[in-house]
Amino acid sequence: MTKPLRPAGPAPNEGRLREAAIRHLARFSATEAGLRQVLLRRIDRWAQRAASEGLDPETLAASRAAAREAASLVAKAMVSLGAVDDAAFAASRARRLARSGRSQRAIAAHLGAKGIAPATAAAAMPASDSELAAALILCRRRRIGPFGATPAPEQRNKALAALARAGFPRSIAEAALDMALEDAEMRLIALRQG
Repeated sequence: MTKPLRPAGPAPNEGRLREAAIRHLARFSATEAGLRQVLLRRIDRWAQRAASEGLDPETLAASRAAAREAASLVAKAMVSLGAVDDAAFAASRARRLARSGRSQRAIAAHLGAKGIAPATAAAAMPASDSELAAALILCRRRRIGPFGATPAPEQRNKALAALARAGFPRSIAEAALDMALEDAEMRLIALRQG
């Protein structure tokens, strides 16, 4: 049995969208672009329900355009109030991704997908020496390099390929694979300590 749709109700206005934004930000951290997308999806769901209820297409289009404009204003207002901070979001997410073994290329791609400006993403990137530590984290997780058995030449090539697919440059990948176990563990301990 299908669940009946909620009635569309009145078109989302700036006040309702502001309340929705506050509820969303109370649960999740978000970028300005991400918050705008959340609000636009809410407007689209309203428009689908209103269209299924038979709202006049011209009225629907005008209400939808006004609501989309209000969504942009609400997202900008949340930034000016300090509830949304793209730089803080980028710094936090970049640190977390680096500690999970992601390369700087992968981190930049992730931040770009979240709507972070390239300049903000570049400022949030972890130091270049943490790139080797991130590669070591991936090696430990995959049990390759210093954390695996002594590889045959073809296994080393597979390990290099895995690190390359993760976005690590060849020099970093080779350094991670050639590092002694004790040195690798010390570098990972230093990363955890900050």
